[in-house]
Amino acid sequence: MIYITQIIYIKQGEELTFHQFEDVAIPIISKYNGQLLLRLRPSENEIIERAIESPYEVHIIKFDSDIDLSNFMKDEERKQFLHLKEKSIRTSILIKGQKL
Repeated sequence: MIYITQIIYIKQGEELTFHQFEDVAIPIISKYNGQLLLRLRPSENEIIERAIESPYEVHIIKFDSDIDLSNFMKDEERKQFLHLKEKSIRTSILIKGQKL
């Protein structure tokens, strides 16, 4: 089992475009033995301390294996909508780990 934490920063004014991509990408996760565990959109009053810019969203996803994650990233349906991701996401940080 692997866990992915993704910290996502959106281009200003591209929130709708980002949501259009997520509407396609999130359901595809389950096709590859994955599950979205948490999708969080933090507000400033929820942040206790930080040394980085506040993200637009934070996702925590689990996959059964690296192969499942790789297959998700190569999914043809998802790839058809990557232009929405590229248009809307300024940058993201991907943290890969495992449950201890």
